[in-house]
Amino acid sequence: MIKEDRIQLNERFRKVFALLEDRGEVILNDRGGKGMGDFAEMILGNRAYGHIIRAYLNPKDKRVIDYNAARKVCRFYNVNESYLIDGIGTPFGIELPKRKESEVLKPIGNILFTSAEAFAGATIDLGSSHTEDHQYYSIPGVSGSGYVSFPVNGNSMEPVIQHNDIVICQRVENMNEIKDDEIYAIKSSGSLWIKYIRIIRDEDGLKFKLISANHLEHDPFIEEVDPSTRVYKVVRRISDVP
Repeated sequence: MIKEDRIQLNERFRKVFALLEDRGEVILNDRGGKGMGDFAEMILGNRAYGHIIRAYLNPKDKRVIDYNAARKVCRFYNVNESYLIDGIGTPFGIELPKRKESEVLKPIGNILFTSAEAFAGATIDLGSSHTEDHQYYSIPGVSGSGYVSFPVNGNSMEPVIQHNDIVICQRVENMNEIKDDEIYAIKSSGSLWIKYIRIIRDEDGLKFKLISANHLEHDPFIEEVDPSTRVYKVVRRISDVP
């Protein structure tokens, strides 16, 4: 039996697909790179799977899109992942008016700064529409995209990371890229942890053993990995100058 979260995911996918058609990014009978076969090749890896995409789009068909394919839709078509995966925000976020060619574009930075509470609660995420009250900045040595930063609450990672330190993290797209005994931010079901990770794979699936640096006060614990779990590699920390 298909779970309710997958059914809701598929309903959002139908809405997104209709918007992609309206935008001209998908043209059903197109042979110039925007047809259903092209869409199927990007999302399912085979252009002959257009009939599967059509099944997802048919309300009477029981087949529904999975989370892996949905994330590819977000990546290839710039869809707001918070909307498609979690049902938060709008499909494409807030669309700003197009600038005139004569206008100078000022860089706003590549690192999103928010609060730990907002980030954990999924009221904000990379690509989310709810970023009006948050800031972007840059620092030397951290280039590229996909960065988020927030202040750390608590002493569980002391002395490695102190209370009120700011950590800069980058989204891990593939769980196979996670390395044991390195520090990550793990976001799941409204909670956010900064921990060392050890990967556990058993008959029940993938789990993380989360370990604090301050092991005298904070015991390790096991967290199950589900489709809502997001993992971010901690790449920098910023501390107050004494």
